[in-house]
Amino acid sequence: MIVPGSEDRVAVQRITTRNARFQQLQTLLHNRTKRGRAGEFLVQGVRPITMAVEHGWTVRSLLYDADRPLSRWAEDLLRRAGAERVAMAPQLLAELSEKSEGAAEVLAVVEMAPDSLSRIRVHDAFLGLVFDRPTQPGNIGSIVRSADAFGADGLIVTGHAADPYDPKSVRASTGSFFAVPVVRGESHREVVDWLGRERAQGRPVAVVGTDEGGESDVSELDLTGPVLLLIGNETTGLSAAWREACDHVVSIPMTGSASSLNASNAASVVLYEARLLYPSDAADDGERG
Repeated sequence: MIVPGSEDRVAVQRITTRNARFQQLQTLLHNRTKRGRAGEFLVQGVRPITMAVEHGWTVRSLLYDADRPLSRWAEDLLRRAGAERVAMAPQLLAELSEKSEGAAEVLAVVEMAPDSLSRIRVHDAFLGLVFDRPTQPGNIGSIVRSADAFGADGLIVTGHAADPYDPKSVRASTGSFFAVPVVRGESHREVVDWLGRERAQGRPVAVVGTDEGGESDVSELDLTGPVLLLIGNETTGLSAAWREACDHVVSIPMTGSASSLNASNAASVVLYEARLLYPSDAADDGERG
């Protein structure tokens, strides 16, 4: 149950059957097209929901178990978020939770952010990433998590790709999705045009691709200026168009029998290498959009 008397102040919708509203919520889990049309996505987990609220994302609805007392965190969330409240039958909430056992205490329906490159601010110590045509949403989320850990300014997902708003992506980011701007782009062209505008304003962003056949070891390249790092598709690597756009292509030295690293692991290594080379005071000058 929620705080006594609070239902008198805020209208609560109740879902006890697999009605039209429940089916609409279900589509947010698995149907990318309908997620896009609705302009919203489902967020699972205490930390991701907390991060969404703390970073000012618009929470449209909060879904919770109608039959059990809520924790202090959940009660505070319901008071603070100013969102629609939806009390659900436990078995329906469990289905939306996608947990192997039980159900989440609270789920959130959050409004998508605009896919505008202006959300990513370029500055003297800029460190951004492009993930070209990823196929696994979990890899997107893992890269967002690493981007957050190493102070990157944003991630751009280009081409026909997995959806960053897929619940698997948001879960894999462990909440960092709400701290680091993630922007979807139809192709490399709009990113190249954006870079051209930034360069014309005196911000010489270097485009650095990663590939096992790179021209140099990543540790040998000067990454102290503004840099946009490119991570290729998990199977085929960087597209020909992105290769052409690169100022440099670097490789990660490896030993053993592995031919390559997982895309998210490769991104973490290159981010770490790049961030090591930034003076700490320069990195602190940048603010994420």
